[in-house]
Amino acid sequence: MYSAISISQKIKLYTLILWPILITQISYHAMNVIDTMMSGRAGTTDLAGVAVGSSLWAPILTGFNGILMAVTPIIAQLLGKGEKQSISRSVLQALYLSVILALLVYLAGIFFLPSILQFMGLEAEVSHIAKHYLIGLSIGLVPLFASNVLRFFFDAQGFTRITMVILLIALPISAFLNYILIFGKFGFPELGGIGAGYATGITYWIIFGLSVFMTFKIPSIRSYALFSTWFRPSLKAWKGQLALGLPMGLSIFFEASIFSFVTLLVSRMFTTDVIAAHQAALNFASLLFMIPLSMSMALTIVVAYEIGAGRLKDARQYSKIGITASMLIISVASVLLYFFRESISYLYTDNQDVVQLAMSFFVFAIFYQLSDAAQATLQGVLRGYKDAAIPFIIALISYWGIGIPSGYLLATLTDLGPFGFWIGIIIGLTCAAIGFWIRLALINRRFRHSL
Repeated sequence: MYSAISISQKIKLYTLILWPILITQISYHAMNVIDTMMSGRAGTTDLAGVAVGSSLWAPILTGFNGILMAVTPIIAQLLGKGEKQSISRSVLQALYLSVILALLVYLAGIFFLPSILQFMGLEAEVSHIAKHYLIGLSIGLVPLFASNVLRFFFDAQGFTRITMVILLIALPISAFLNYILIFGKFGFPELGGIGAGYATGITYWIIFGLSVFMTFKIPSIRSYALFSTWFRPSLKAWKGQLALGLPMGLSIFFEASIFSFVTLLVSRMFTTDVIAAHQAALNFASLLFMIPLSMSMALTIVVAYEIGAGRLKDARQYSKIGITASMLIISVASVLLYFFRESISYLYTDNQDVVQLAMSFFVFAIFYQLSDAAQATLQGVLRGYKDAAIPFIIALISYWGIGIPSGYLLATLTDLGPFGFWIGIIIGLTCAAIGFWIRLALINRRFRHSL
């Protein structure tokens, strides 16, 4: 990281940090897309089972990942202040915390997953596939959480290409493992959608191994001696990270969970074809969301660095650059999605009924892209300021106080059916974007008077 002076220099630095993050995020999500697409080729029931499993897993992953994401602004601000000597201790404490969080997810799955699946009222085979898909995936929870800590450590220093390279290596391995485990190739059992879970879990171990290797391989990273110098676990350090990370994680969780909750309601109220079409559209739309999400993560890095150095004007300039670029790019992507929605639907299934339903869902997905892009990038800026508590409240009210209730009413009291839920999502995301924009204006005013 370095301080860029002119607007053109800032755009260049922001782009250099952004594009590896974007490729990394797309690669991470591509694993889920591959799971869903290849499971769909195994059958509509497999597609529905993996869809339900993925929808239950997504908010858990993003929520806990949000807690660990606190590593980025913490490290970036330490760098901006010139306190490099404190970085190793902070990263190691975050690694300890990541293992604890992974174990908590294991316990929650053991106690609550059977009841959740039973409540959803799924067909027996769909429920079986969803359960065992998640069991297979769970073998990689500890390495996944730990590798994410290392990723945020790399990213905070501007070394965003490290994780990009790791994911580009891991992605084809994940696709190959999906192929042999879903369809039973090279002597392996034919597991259908369940095989996708085991393939992903194994891939998480590979990603972790490569991440640890990079801490020894890259000279500037090796100087921190992460796995050579050990510190005792510190409750004080965990408390500090959780004070920032917990509101961040909950904010992200409440956004991601509305999609999972909608899938749960759709699963209870509509047919397997509707479930499959809903998930196909949501799965691909989420892939597009990796663009503003990546821009949000890059914004957190550059804004936190400038705030740590006491340069409010530069932080505000980065904010404008990132938010404007995000809205322009997602607008173009939404137009392309509209024209190619039929071809995209066929990537998931050959079932004509499912394809027609998915095409309709894609139309609604287009409308929420802009609100989603706006709220994501605004949150990224706020994280750079290490502001998380108020954004968490805004997210909770917007997503669960407004979005879900309005969607449920539209789905049950009008002829919109499952599409009513998507309109509710649009309403919730729009309210969140407005709330985050107001919060950012207030934060900028406060910092202007304090610096």
